[in-house]
Amino acid sequence: MTIPFPVRSSRIPTTLYRIVFFRKMSYQGFIAPEKIVPPVHRDMKSLDRSLFSLTFDVWTVIFPDVAQMGEFIKRFKQDTVQISRLPFLFRLSKSENKLEEYPKNPDYKAVALNHKIHSLGDIEDHISPEARKYIQNCDGKFFKHRFTLDYNFWRADEILQSILPENLLHGVPTSFTKTGHVAHVNLKDEYKPYDSLIGQVILDKNPSIKTVVDKQDSIDTVFRTFNMKVIAGEHDLLVEQKESDCVFTFDFSKVYWNSRLSTEHGRLIKMFKPGDAVCDVMAGVGPFAVPAGKNQCIVFANDLNPESYKYLKLNVKKNKVDSFVNYFNEDGREFIRKSSSMLAHFAEEHKQIEVCKPNARGTKKHKVTKVEIPGFFSHYVMNLPESAITFVDAFVGLFSNAFPELTRREVKSLPGYKLPVIHVHHFEKFAPTENPEPTEQELQHRIHRKLVDLLKFEIPFENLSFHYVRLVAPTKPMFCVSFTLPEEVAFAASEK
Repeated sequence: MTIPFPVRSSRIPTTLYRIVFFRKMSYQGFIAPEKIVPPVHRDMKSLDRSLFSLTFDVWTVIFPDVAQMGEFIKRFKQDTVQISRLPFLFRLSKSENKLEEYPKNPDYKAVALNHKIHSLGDIEDHISPEARKYIQNCDGKFFKHRFTLDYNFWRADEILQSILPENLLHGVPTSFTKTGHVAHVNLKDEYKPYDSLIGQVILDKNPSIKTVVDKQDSIDTVFRTFNMKVIAGEHDLLVEQKESDCVFTFDFSKVYWNSRLSTEHGRLIKMFKPGDAVCDVMAGVGPFAVPAGKNQCIVFANDLNPESYKYLKLNVKKNKVDSFVNYFNEDGREFIRKSSSMLAHFAEEHKQIEVCKPNARGTKKHKVTKVEIPGFFSHYVMNLPESAITFVDAFVGLFSNAFPELTRREVKSLPGYKLPVIHVHHFEKFAPTENPEPTEQELQHRIHRKLVDLLKFEIPFENLSFHYVRLVAPTKPMFCVSFTLPEEVAFAASEK
């Protein structure tokens, strides 16, 4: 075959080797894209990164001027190598390839060509006539380049596909929830014997991760925590998590935190207006309370878990919202029952909060903003989806218990009187055997009946607002149901 422009054979070396020190290397010659996978080592017990090298050849073209190379890529990209994630620019070795001086290409950059080219005789079949003419006019030269992909090139799923048993390749576990520097995985039982391999690969492929943990059992404690095993990395579970323009510090093993709920946190926080009073009944370490305080809401935040309470206090101070956020360590039901009277006394005692903000840069003066403390809560947040709905009965008689000496009319005439909006997070689980599977509306009606029973009041279904949060398990959807507390419920039991 005649090459469409002269190429001196002395300029075409047999190979160009990239020097890599590996104990074992898989050489494939010229290779099709679908064959670019890491070498298989299914008997691996501990991760040996040196065994995942794949070496193959590609043809390249070098131009005397990098501007010519840029123009070639721009005009003839379809003629370059089309292998996913493989770069099409390489640096050739001047000495090994006996390259002449290229003042306008001093780094000897070359372009990798179509992977179907196995010899110079294939160029006419796999490079367009226009591209061949351009190379000829620019005095381009062809070189064969031997390229090595090592462990760093492969994705986590590709590595695990090459080391796990064949019967486990259908659902290779590479997904995780990130909280600070910790990656949290939920390995199925069949993958647990390989947990250290899986954890190490996840650690390697995610530079921001320093620790990988696997949940050892279901979340069934009163504090919504679970036993976990560190399967890779540092045994350090004290994390720092950024969310809603705030920074949260906590021990991931001792409190409940789910980074997948960040969108839900933000959705509710947007409903809170500056100056609103917000009661966070199951506050955790503060994902609702702290951002709400930052938005100048007056927040009463409570959690029964002493560890959550400890980090809630820390995060309130760390984010400088202690003027707005008050924290408590009490049972949620009792906290709801006395929340209205606590806020009324707090408002009577403090009246308002002064916020000092610096004026223009370079001045010493501060702008003082006064935020009035309302006498009634605008919102109650109950973010404990496993059991929050069971606390709803604590709202029965909320105002009649808070103001036992006043009539309903007198309470309603108090400054800032309002009925609060209740936000309840809830898992509405159903049996896997249910056939047909219940619709979302059917599940909502089931939640409605539970609320009616707990409130001892026939609240109309249309007065409830449902938000689908996420599917935790195939038969375990999570909802947030919001409703304004009915007046009949707030003044029940001890009405005068």
